[in-house]
Amino acid sequence: MRRANPVTSLLASAAVTASLMIVPAAVQAAPAPTFTADDFCLGQCADVLPPGNNGNATLAEILAHKALGTRPAHSADQLGKYDALVAGYGGLSNAQLTDFFNDASFGVPAGQVESTVKPRADVTIVRDKKIGMPHITGTTRSGTMFGAGYAAGQDRMWLMDLFRHLGRGQLSGFAGGAPGNRVLEQSFYNQIPYTEADLQKQIDTAAAKGGERGRQALADVNDYIAGINAYLTQSVNARNFPGEYVLTGHADAITNWNDIQPFKATDMVAIAAVVGGLFGAGGGGEVQSALVKLAAQNRYGATVGEQVWQAFRAQNDPEAVLTLHDGQSFPYAASPASPSGLALPDAGSITPERMIYDEVGGTGAAVAVPASGELAKASGIFEDGVLPADLLNKKHGMSNALAVSGAHTDSGNPVAVWGPQTGYFAPQLLMLQELNGPGIRSRGVSFAGVSMYVQLGRGVDYSWSATSAAQDIIDTYAVELCNPDGSAPTKASSHYLYRGACLPMERLERKNAWKPTVADGTPAGSYTLVMWRTKYGLVASRATVGGKVVAYTTLRSTYMHEVDSIIGFQEINDPSAIRSATDFQRAADKIGYAFNWFYVDSRDTAYFNSGLNPVRASNVDPNLPVWARPEFEWQGFNGDENTAQYMPFAGHPNSINQDFYISWNNKQAKDFTFGGFGHSAVHRGDLLDGRVRALIASGQKVSRASLTRVMAEAGVADLRAEQVLPELLRVVESAPVDPALAPVVQQLKDWQRSGSLRKETTKGSKAYAHADAIRVLDAWWPLLVAAQFQPSLGTDLYTALVNAVQVDEAPSDTHGAAPHKGSSFQYGWWGFVDKDLRKVLGDPVQGAFPQTYCGGGTLSGCRTALVDSLKQAAAKPATQVYPGDADCAAGDQWCADTIIHRAMGGIAHDKIHWQNRPTYQQVVQFPSRRGQNITNLATSGTATASSHETGWNNLPPQHVIDGDPQSRWASNWSDDQWIEVDLGAVQRVGRAVLRWESAFGSGYRIELSSDGTNWRHVFATSSGDGGDDVVAFTPQDARYLRLTGTHRATRHGYSLYELEVYSL
Repeated sequence: MRRANPVTSLLASAAVTASLMIVPAAVQAAPAPTFTADDFCLGQCADVLPPGNNGNATLAEILAHKALGTRPAHSADQLGKYDALVAGYGGLSNAQLTDFFNDASFGVPAGQVESTVKPRADVTIVRDKKIGMPHITGTTRSGTMFGAGYAAGQDRMWLMDLFRHLGRGQLSGFAGGAPGNRVLEQSFYNQIPYTEADLQKQIDTAAAKGGERGRQALADVNDYIAGINAYLTQSVNARNFPGEYVLTGHADAITNWNDIQPFKATDMVAIAAVVGGLFGAGGGGEVQSALVKLAAQNRYGATVGEQVWQAFRAQNDPEAVLTLHDGQSFPYAASPASPSGLALPDAGSITPERMIYDEVGGTGAAVAVPASGELAKASGIFEDGVLPADLLNKKHGMSNALAVSGAHTDSGNPVAVWGPQTGYFAPQLLMLQELNGPGIRSRGVSFAGVSMYVQLGRGVDYSWSATSAAQDIIDTYAVELCNPDGSAPTKASSHYLYRGACLPMERLERKNAWKPTVADGTPAGSYTLVMWRTKYGLVASRATVGGKVVAYTTLRSTYMHEVDSIIGFQEINDPSAIRSATDFQRAADKIGYAFNWFYVDSRDTAYFNSGLNPVRASNVDPNLPVWARPEFEWQGFNGDENTAQYMPFAGHPNSINQDFYISWNNKQAKDFTFGGFGHSAVHRGDLLDGRVRALIASGQKVSRASLTRVMAEAGVADLRAEQVLPELLRVVESAPVDPALAPVVQQLKDWQRSGSLRKETTKGSKAYAHADAIRVLDAWWPLLVAAQFQPSLGTDLYTALVNAVQVDEAPSDTHGAAPHKGSSFQYGWWGFVDKDLRKVLGDPVQGAFPQTYCGGGTLSGCRTALVDSLKQAAAKPATQVYPGDADCAAGDQWCADTIIHRAMGGIAHDKIHWQNRPTYQQVVQFPSRRGQNITNLATSGTATASSHETGWNNLPPQHVIDGDPQSRWASNWSDDQWIEVDLGAVQRVGRAVLRWESAFGSGYRIELSSDGTNWRHVFATSSGDGGDDVVAFTPQDARYLRLTGTHRATRHGYSLYELEVYSL
């Protein structure tokens, strides 16, 4: 990769100005970004959140969208930027970053204010013209939180209402009885069933545990809720509330009747539980793991079967890519050599716990609900469900992150490119905001409904992000059933043994009923959801273990502690609490959910893995179900409060200033066990790790642009083709290839050698380069996995393994249940395939399988299996590989891969090119920190120039330091013109900001001098592109700064609105 141009464009609006027809008269200046006194990023922070920040739409806007295709303002204005990076990353420079990202500086530039509201005397919400995000400034803490709630209502009212109902298992009664809604609410109620008393108790407990910060958090919650309700009242009175309420029968557009309920604090707990369940949990699945182990032992015997199970479980694969790669060891959750207390199910005895009772109606053809001509345009918009039915059951990864220490960067300041991969929805689950008030200063994203603090973003001189960690914080217990009368228990028994006592299970239930609406014509119906709760967790299934009747329960450490993490987020948003990497790590340690946290400031990078990691007895295997007995409980377990002893700070994987960090939901560190299958020799984290290593090894200093390029290229790479296809082809070509198959093999080789990318031939072509090779691999992968493993493993073991870890996760996901989702290649058999093939080929393999599976362990047999499956794949037409759906025709490969923002409201969006990339993403490099001078040194100086325009336009050099974005200097119409700023005294200088008028310099140099006579060259470029250029160089002492134009981009002279000078 070539080195990035250090000249950085700050505003897309300035770039637009530079592209206008140039005339010698003055033109309207694009408003320059103003760095607030507490913004130490100095224009080097950027972010993007597609499709747009506005997630509310009135009924009129929804109907206009359905009829005319129009969309509300700011609902889609970030989608094009986000999509364009796929085609634009190749030659990306710092100057071009704002073509694909928003300027994430604090505040709103002069002239860029779109609206200002004061919902209360102590808070002001300013929205900018560019993306319409809320910039919330409070004179009091209470006002700031009130404003955050008010802004959340403005941007995500409907979504917040969906999620507070989903968190209670009440989605069907609120949004409609579509089968998808019912499946979704069942999956969440299965994981987070709470009573209203449970929700309130969690608020009270978190407030009490947090001391002064806990009391502040409670006040923040109440003020935030008050803000939401203030907007709700205003929008109902003004009749501009979200139109989905009308379409789902909760409001009448004519009379303004509605049953929209005010929000309350417990709603935030319900929403937090949804978010935590989606992205912050890890572990569980111990019964499924046990079935794999039993199948392996049935196939190979106890000893070898144990080895096979351990090999596929890959708890500590020595070849797995690591976030902490310097050899650090953080032991956690590994299987002991001689475990005690195992409670493996008897063969065929498992019965899933019944959840649905008293089901009535809800089947048959959709009911046509009478609607006016206009409303009819929105009929059936939620007939498939308002949210994806597999939102919880489909595994989610929250990713990714790249951070490089200052030792390897262009300016000596760390660089980070990172963000959460939270799926693609409309409106988005996340919302952008800036918060500025007593004890809080931040900009970034928050999940709708819990947005009183920024959860991922930037502070005054630091930025942070997270990826899902998925370490094991969920265990499965075999609870012995009993009857209080002493009779023999059965699977239907509703009592269980707890420390010698026969206790009743607690019945939790939710009654739901629905009726047809304009949005969802599902026939009327009702049912009751029932969950049974024990002190060892929620009942998931029943079985026998050694003939004893048991209930298998799942115990999550964060259950009943959904909002305890609020204190950690509060601290992260408080600049007085975060002054160093260590401060950030300590704050992240207060977050109970399983996340990988990353931090960067002007000097340091840092990593910390958070989570309420329970301390287990040394003889307990957390990867398998164990008996619910005191000796196998979590250490210090309190069944009444679901508390225990947790891993101390030092035990969590953590690091400061490693040469670089990557995370794509991969393994954190040596000996730190992932809560499931899949952290093997090949992982999508390898796509980042290898590229960052190569970038650093090249000797090229890493810039924001070059690290973004690394991320973007990895985001269109096919993991299977890049990491595994070479071994597959080595096996295939270990003997002469059938001439009929040779062209197919050559196509695959050509694609792999060209980079293994899934990209269009040209931007907008909607056809992939190497399309046929991609088709073949998409068809081949599931066939080759089965051909490679099933004959040796046998049907039972192979099936058990496939149930534990899916075979593939290609972008089109035609073998799964979630097409068009973007995130790909997280879960699959690529590591298994790679290890086995290398063993067949005789290559070195660390942590090799105890058996060789492909072809019974022979190269010739393996080749036969692969060649036969490749022939099948090559013969599959595109119409079978990509069978089509409601959005794409059969055989349309590019469309099958595309990302579609799933509409959770009445506004839909255009498809975008597939990219495996965070939904919200930041690009950051802080050049300065608190205590350093970030004022514009030029404003107190004087300016002189070689020439300036006079006469009709009098444009003297002093205009560049007057702070007025409308005034400008312009030189004579020739090259080699210069302008010089005298700072008045020798000062530290390390940065210049050039705010060009449309007559800009494509070539120029910058020099410094302490005496006005002896000049030191610090920067030169011949590829300037106008707009706003930030030129950073090694800070040094100087009194004078001179800019000399060496080549004009137009026939006119050189013209600047402002020439700013900074210490750093």
